[in-house]
Amino acid sequence: MVADPNLYDYWPYRDRPKIVWPGGKTLAFWVAPNIEYYEFDPPKNPSRSGWPKPAPDVVGYSQRDWGNRVGHWRLMELMDKYGVRGSISLSIGLIDHHPEIIEACVARNWEFFSHGIYNTRFSYGMSEAQERAVLEDCIATVQRATGQRIRGYLAPALTHTERTLDLIAEYDFWYSCDLFQDDQPQPVKTRTGKLMSMPYSLEVNDVITYGALSMTPQRYADVLKRHFDQLLEEGAESGTVMCIPLHAYLVSQPHRIAAFEEALAYITGHSEVWVTTAAEIAGYYRDHCWETTVTDVGRRGLATGGTGFAP
Repeated sequence: MVADPNLYDYWPYRDRPKIVWPGGKTLAFWVAPNIEYYEFDPPKNPSRSGWPKPAPDVVGYSQRDWGNRVGHWRLMELMDKYGVRGSISLSIGLIDHHPEIIEACVARNWEFFSHGIYNTRFSYGMSEAQERAVLEDCIATVQRATGQRIRGYLAPALTHTERTLDLIAEYDFWYSCDLFQDDQPQPVKTRTGKLMSMPYSLEVNDVITYGALSMTPQRYADVLKRHFDQLLEEGAESGTVMCIPLHAYLVSQPHRIAAFEEALAYITGHSEVWVTTAAEIAGYYRDHCWETTVTDVGRRGLATGGTGFAP
């Protein structure tokens, strides 16, 4: 039995090497719209059902379809208003189903990263060859459709195999959103490559706040502002990262969008904030912070089982 997956070292928050984001900013802020595609009647996976209710789930399918037909466009226009470029957690199959969404995001210079092929196709039970095929398909398909080389990965429906992180590092992905251990980026132990854990969030993810916790829109806006305030205060000591993961079928509902705008206006109204994308955060961290982090972990004698970082 494995007691600890040993993906990263214990690294106390206090007294780390100081991160200063570009322009002297103290908090790096990014927004992750999950633009997903859920199959109406997905293939069966023995480890998990594709839908909470027995498939085909007409209600669940149409609700998510509303997100792509209506909600995403509403969210995109709101983000334009505040100069926020999205980092899209993309179900790659959506490129074939809704190319007009992809075109609109490309026109805005938004980032794309992989969220698997469909959010109803899980990693459970995949062979290494199958997992490699998915990654290669994701890279090539997004490159053809957008001209971008994807650098980030969020596993479909947060499902993994024991080799997922090693494989995405091997394929020169820069960051994973699947670990939730910190409020700053941190190197991940992989056989090759330079893969970091990018601060994402379950705490302020609208799937949790609206879907699981049934928050009111105003409560969600308040949570976002208080989350931001704390990270901004701490970022004065060493730069922090705040991500808001969103799903248009939730946050963009007519009765919710104004509350989200209130939070977005509040966050972007602070001059200390670097409003950016996940790939830009990852690129800066690789160039300016990676080596000092690895050195600091080694200096403190905190590495478990060796640093495990690829050279």
